[in-house]
Amino acid sequence: MPIQTGLVGEVSFTVTEDDTALSFRSGEVPVLATPRLIAACEEASCRATQGLLEQGVTTVGRRIQFDHLAPTKVGAKVTVEAVLERVEGRRLTFTVSASDATGLIGAGKVSRVLVEVEPFLSRSR
Repeated sequence: MPIQTGLVGEVSFTVTEDDTALSFRSGEVPVLATPRLIAACEEASCRATQGLLEQGVTTVGRRIQFDHLAPTKVGAKVTVEAVLERVEGRRLTFTVSASDATGLIGAGKVSRVLVEVEPFLSRSR
């Protein structure tokens, strides 16, 4: 199956103390940290193309636009979904949404780029 719009990736996790703003040092409250939620969005985006890329090819992050809309407490289950909305050459754009039992907690866009691993790594500094 080629990389095409409509591919979906999903990640679910239960918020722990390690996932909080306190733990990430991104705030002073014991609720789900925005950086942790963004990481889950990127993971869901990667899962959407998992097993579909040629050997030696991967995706790398390019841009994230994300609104963290509501706090989520420790012990809550979070589900993140990424849907591939646009393919422009090597650029992939995903719409992402995150929710807990109370509803939508975050939404946005994740842009990733298809790269060949070896040439990409040879350019790293």
